[in-house]
This record gives sequence, C-alpha cells and structure tokens, in this order.
Amino acid sequence: MADDSSFPSAKAESSVSDWDGRRSRNDYENEGDGKERHSLHDDRGDDISVSPSSEKGTTTSPLADFDPFAPYRGAFRRFFTVYRHVVGLLMGGHIAYVRSLPEVQKTGLRSLGKRVLSWVLTPFVRRDLRDLPFPVQLRRRLEILGPTFTKLGQIMAIREDLLPEPITRELDSLMDQLQAIPFKQVKAIIERDLGKPPDAIYERIDSDPLGSASIAQVHRAKTQDGDDVVIKVIKPGIRDVITSDLKLLEFFGVFLQWILPRYQPKQIIEEFSAYTKREIDFDYEADHAEIFATNFQDVPGVVFPEVYRTLSTGDVLTMEYLDGIRPGSEAALQLSEAERQQVVDLGASAIIRMLYKDGFFHADLHAGNLKIIPGDRPEDLKIGFIDLGMVGRFRSELKRSMLYYYYALVRGDVENAARYLLNMARVGEGGDPQGFRRAVSDMARHFLMRSKQGSVSLAQVILRSLSLGGQYRVFFPVEMTLMVKALVTFEGVGRTLDPDLDVVAVSQRHVRRIFRDRFDPRALGSEMLTSAPELVDVALKLPQLLTSGVSYLEESLTEQPSSDPFSGLRSSIIAGSCIVGGVISVVQGGPVLLSILLFGTGGILALFG
Repeated sequence: MADDSSFPSAKAESSVSDWDGRRSRNDYENEGDGKERHSLHDDRGDDISVSPSSEKGTTTSPLADFDPFAPYRGAFRRFFTVYRHVVGLLMGGHIAYVRSLPEVQKTGLRSLGKRVLSWVLTPFVRRDLRDLPFPVQLRRRLEILGPTFTKLGQIMAIREDLLPEPITRELDSLMDQLQAIPFKQVKAIIERDLGKPPDAIYERIDSDPLGSASIAQVHRAKTQDGDDVVIKVIKPGIRDVITSDLKLLEFFGVFLQWILPRYQPKQIIEEFSAYTKREIDFDYEADHAEIFATNFQDVPGVVFPEVYRTLSTGDVLTMEYLDGIRPGSEAALQLSEAERQQVVDLGASAIIRMLYKDGFFHADLHAGNLKIIPGDRPEDLKIGFIDLGMVGRFRSELKRSMLYYYYALVRGDVENAARYLLNMARVGEGGDPQGFRRAVSDMARHFLMRSKQGSVSLAQVILRSLSLGGQYRVFFPVEMTLMVKALVTFEGVGRTLDPDLDVVAVSQRHVRRIFRDRFDPRALGSEMLTSAPELVDVALKLPQLLTSGVSYLEESLTEQPSSDPFSGLRSSIIAGSCIVGGVISVVQGGPVLLSILLFGTGGILALFG
C-alpha cells in the first residue's frame, strides 16, 4: 500500500504489508515500558527520546546506568523502521531504473519482466518518493532516518572512488544545519557536566547558537577571565540514538555487501562507525586540537583553538574563539595581493604538511572550517583551523608511500606515481592490479600535460585515480579520499584568492621541502635510534646466529665436500661486525654518519656478499 509524506498512524504502521511507512522513534520507545521520557524534536518532527536514567548525575546506584544490552535493544526497536526504508529504496531504485530506460526498450515485449515488476512494486513505494531519481530517493531517505544516517550520507558523498558520481553529487547536498535545541537544555547540560550553573562559570553565553548540527550545537561565550570562547554541547539523547543506529548499520552492511559487493557498503559503514564513535566524544576533539597545536608549534602562521580543559568534558567542549575572515567572503576578496599570497602559501604548506609529514590531518576540511586572521603587516597574517572532531591518520608506512606518491605526481613521474599508489591499495577478488596501474598512468599523463596551462587539479587527478580502482577491483582506505577532500579545499580556496594559481608549482615547492627533511641524516639517525632496542636484540643474538651458521657449514662440509666451504662466510662475518658496530655507535651516541655508514655496509654485504 502506498503512503504519503505525513507520518502514518500507529495502527497503519503495524500493517505488515506497509513496507515503506515511517514510524516515530518515540512510538517504539514508549510502548509497554511505562517509563517517563523526555523527548527532543528534530527538524523533521521525529522524537529522539532519552530516559532520565541515561542523564548524568541523576542515578543513585553506581550500576544503575550499566545496561550492556541497551545498544542492542535500541537497535531492535529501530530495525523495523530502517528495514522498511532499505526495502523501499531497493524497490524505488528498480522503478527509477525502468523509468530511465530508453523509450525503445519500453515498447512491445522488450524488458517486459522488468516493466511488470516495476508496475507490481509501485503501490508499495512512498508516493512522494517513487517518481524521483534513485540518488534523490537515497538522499531523502537518509534525511528521514535521522542524524546518524545524514552523517552516513556525508561520508558516502566523499567516497567517489567507490560510488557513482550522480550519487556522490546528490549526497553532497545533505545539509547538517539542523534545528537548535532550546537554550535552557544547553544550560542544563553545562551545569550537569561542569557541576556549576553556567552563570558561575562564564561571564556570558549567547543564547543564539553559532551553528546546530546533527550531533551538537555551538554557542559563543566569554569566560570569567574575559576570554572569548565557543562552547560545543552535545544534543541530549543523541549518543544513545547513534549507538543503536550503528549497531543496526553493521547488520545492514553485511546484507548490502551481499547484494552490492562492487560498492563495498560494509567497508563504508565500518569506516563511518569508527569516525562517528570518536565524534560523539568531545575528549577526542580536545586531544586533536592539542596534537595539531604541538605539530605546528614551529609555524606561527598556522593556529588552532586552545582547549579549556577545566571547562570541558565528553559532552561539553570549551575552546578559544578564533575571530577571522571566512575564505570566499567579500572581506577576504578585499585583502591585498600580498595578503592573498600569504593565505595561499600558508594554507598549502599547512595541508601538505598535515598529509605528508605528520600523517595527522583535518578530515572535515572545507572553507567554513578555515579562518583568515589578518595582522598589521601581510607577513603577520595567520590562518586558523576549527571544528577538529574528525581527523584522518596515516600509518607510518602509508604516510611514506603517500609522500613518495605525491612527490612523484607533482614531478610528473606518472609511472612511479602509479606504482606507489598501487602499493597502498587492497586488491579484491578478481582484481586486475596491472590493468589499474596502466590506466592510472595514462590518465595522469593526460592531465599533467595540461599543467602548463594551469588548468590541472591535482586533487582531481588523485580522485580519478582512486575512482579507477573500482573498475579494476582495487580498493583504498577512506583516509585517501579524505586526503583528496583536503586538497580540494586547498585548491578551491587558493583559486578563489588567486585565479591564476599554479597548483603544481606551489605543491612542488612545499612537498620538496618535506621530501628533503624526510632524508635528512639527522632524521634518519633519529628513526634508527627509535629502533635501537630491536637492533640491540639483533646484536645479542648475533653470536648465536653465527654459531648456528658455522654448525650448518660443518654439516655441509661433511655432506658436500666438493663445494666451496667458505662461500659467503667472510662477507657474513664482516656484515655482522658492521651491524654490531653500528648498534654500539647508536647506543653510545656516536656520530650519526658513522652509524649510517656501518649499517649501510653491513646491509650491502648481507644482501650481495
């Protein structure tokens, strides 16, 4: 049976045949338990319920809040709503597919089975959705299902390497600016978490929020010491809602992986779950801000908001307010040419450093999360990064491969760039890595030949390379698409301020500096020093290894007297001596160059002696 855009009654919802109806979460959670609940209405009128026992500071027993089955119970209640939307989306997708067929395929007996199935399914799909294209249906259903699924859609929007462009383009329009919760609830959460009334902690708090997203909302305030700050407060009940939804998504991820393995839904959902669990705990965001500040302490032109730890908890975060200009605004376009060049240079340097030197980068980077802070002189201008809840991390091996890949790409060495890119991939069943490597080389060569005209986008080159992976069953971690998002922001902001910006030249200048630092003897010596315990273990075991080698040699002499008994023995002894000498030099703080020379000589003799 078809449904309309309004919420159906509880009676209608109970119908098994109504596959595609919607039900308020409050209807499920208030059935049969008889407990008092407080509801928070979002912008669609859905109820997000939270039991008083889940609020901090209201329990009398230390075990009253402990309920290991709570996430699963919430997921069970939510299952039927999500199930109807998933089935409705599959049916609506088939209807949209039949509608998109060429007219010649919809006449006579052509595609008869598909057309009949579409006709049969039509009454079971929501009336206001069934005539829409599939990407629009997907976006609308994610919005209807609530904040967790809205954020899932935002993550899907950046996975252009896995999903078709029409879907990612439509999901990119998902808005995260939702209806704000009442200010009295904000004050109640602050008092609950910080243990004092807000008036005793802050000199003032603006009642109108700076922004209200699916998980939290932000208010500007001033501390008792007169510092301008922002207060980020998690919305009540949202953590329980998201935890239940994530449990449910894990189930549907397995189901969708079986139906649509090409688009890797299970991988996308697992990545989304990992990021979202960190995003609903503000302790992580506070840690991120301090890590960024430490990484950039030698770069005065790049700033991050200071965290007020004594005024912050997992649900309330107080941070310094960075008062600056948003890129793309009229004020930004009024900056002098020298100031605009400073913005471009600082932005490029910061983003490339995050990605390829630190391996710790802002994963939700867009123009709204950047602030331009003018100074008295152009060289005093600074840029600030805000909203640090979502970050990306590259493992040490992945970070090095990313650096080598990007360095080769900006130099125009497409063959090596393709090789490094393939090293970072996971080849799926039936994958064609060599075909992927050839396709990436050809595509990158074509794009980079246009760099002389300044029309090339390195971010688009990388994104198209990742997108080719889906055709050849070659898959990449989500951090690489988040990296592309950061590069897109750098290029977009840069070209807004300087339409003639040469992205390749700017990238070459900054990545070469990082590449030189990577191979600085002092940096290499420091890396070796971190591996000193393992090297000491090797040195301690070396006599035993040499003894075992001599014993094996004696056996060989007995069994094969005609062969050369001393082949390789001299080189092995010398190689071992060099390695032991290198270890002693590192441990005793000897010259770095001497340690490198000894390790290098020992390694060469061990491999080729």
